[in-house]
Formats: sequence, structure tokens, C-alpha cells
Amino acid sequence: MEKIQHNNIKVNGINMHVAEIGEGPAVLFVHGFPELWYTWRHQMLFIASKGYRAIAPDLRGFGDTEAPPSATSYTAFHIVGDLVCLLDSLGLDKVYLVGHDWGAIISWYMCLFRPDRIKALVNMSVVYTPRNPLVKPLDQFRQIFGDDFYICRFQEVGWEEEYAKVDTKRQLAASYFNRNPRAPKLPKEYAKLFNPPPYTLPSWFTEQDLDYFASKYRATGFRGPLNYYRSFDANWELSAAWTGSKILVPVKFIVGDLDLTYAFPGTKEYIHSGGFKKMVPGLEEVVVMEGVAHFINQEKPQEINNHILDFINKF
Repeated sequence: MEKIQHNNIKVNGINMHVAEIGEGPAVLFVHGFPELWYTWRHQMLFIASKGYRAIAPDLRGFGDTEAPPSATSYTAFHIVGDLVCLLDSLGLDKVYLVGHDWGAIISWYMCLFRPDRIKALVNMSVVYTPRNPLVKPLDQFRQIFGDDFYICRFQEVGWEEEYAKVDTKRQLAASYFNRNPRAPKLPKEYAKLFNPPPYTLPSWFTEQDLDYFASKYRATGFRGPLNYYRSFDANWELSAAWTGSKILVPVKFIVGDLDLTYAFPGTKEYIHSGGFKKMVPGLEEVVVMEGVAHFINQEKPQEINNHILDFINKF
């Protein structure tokens, strides 16, 4: 880990923290929530050892990257813009792209907006969902899951303060180590009712890992990350011109069968009955890992390392 270099780079009007290791063709890793560049630690070291340059930023609003105060500064256009500017700053024309969770959503958008910058994509957890011109995402979430669905709850002003009332380390542990694929619901008085059992570290996660994540979230809070969720409808409005557009770059998709995203209504049918392939013609492989939950690249690092390497080696 000490071989990983850290830099701050000015991109798109903000200071971005970027972790990097290795030399060779570049692989850009894009993290999700509640994560940081650090979620890719295993993949970065492995990919670098195989002759690639691994690059993993803290996204806008996360960790040591600047967090603009306005919720309107976190649309997919802002985040993809940050990443394109990062590639420009590093002198990179095209990269291999690897995403997970929100990083997967952003990676899909990046492949829509700037496919010319992507050699191939390995995406995890969140499928590409084509824009439905008839209904806004938040209305759809409320119809399916109700107002206490976590994405709907995150829309409420001040929810980051509610999160801040709870011990950060216990809260992150409850998220990282959860193996229940049921859609998360958050009660109105979340902090008052939050009382998970003492966590037990799984074999794939150390106390030092948890301390690192917790230290960064204690320092920055949750406003920046929650603003991604508050941009769902704005992304829908701004991406109207891409209605019906397909993902044309080569893609490998990986998900765990205990991942909450895999359990969302209709997702399994979409993946396995041809809908996913129709919208992602470049989809070459789908991998469903048995007994694996949401934080797949941390839970099964060596398997994910091999999946990434095997795929990008083709291009």
C-alpha cells in the first residue's frame, strides 16, 4: 500500500485526490457509496503488478476531493466531466474503466457521453438502466419501494445531519457487512432507532480498513455523497437527448447473488432474458457470483482481480 502514490489535481474547477500506481496502459477505477478510492486497494496493486497503470480518484464530494456545497453540482455531467478532465490532466486519451455501485452508474454515463475515451468497461453491481421518458426515477422508486426507501429518504434536507448523529464506524460496518439483499428502508428517526448488533469483521476486511473509511467520513460528513442521490431526477432531465441510447463499448458485468441491486424487482429478468444485452450490445460477459453481497470487489478481491485482468487483456 505504501507504494501507491497520492496527488491532488485541479480538474473541472475542483481539487481532486487521486491514488495511482504502476506503469503501462491506464485503468481508471470509479468507486461508489459509502466508499473511497481505497475500495480498490486490492485491484490497484494487482493490476499494477501485471503491467498496467492503476488510477483511483476520490470522486467529487468524497474523501480528500473537494466537495462543492450546492446539491446541484453533483449531476452525472459534473462527475463525468471531472473524470474526463482528469484523463486530460494525466495526458491519457483512452482508458480501461472499472466501476462499482455509484461508480458503475457514472461509468455507464461516461460510456454514453464519451465512448471515445473508453477501451473497455468492467462494471459491478448496478446494471445499465435505459432512461424511461414517462416517469422520473424518484417517482418510480417511491411507487415501488415507498417513501422510506433509502434513496427516497436521502432526498430529505438535513438527512446528513441525521447520519452524523450515529457512530460512523458502526454505521459503515452495518453497510459493508450486510448480507441481506432486501431493499434498505430507513425510518424517519433513524439515529434514535439505529442499534445494530456489535459487528464482527469478516475475513476479507480488517479493522484498519474500517478505521480508514471511518476517519474520512468523520472528517467530511455525508453531504457530498448524498448529493449524488439527490441528482437522480436532474440526471433524468439532463440526459433526455440520450433516450434510447445504447452502450456500445465492450462490457463485462459482475454482480453477487446476495447484492441488493440484483434483488431489485425485474433486475434478474432484465439481465438474463435479453433486455440487458439489447441495451448494451457490447456486453460480452455476465458473471453472477454465488454467495457474494454488494461490496464484491472487497469481499472477493482475487476473483475480481482475475475477472478484470482477463477482460482488459483482450483489448
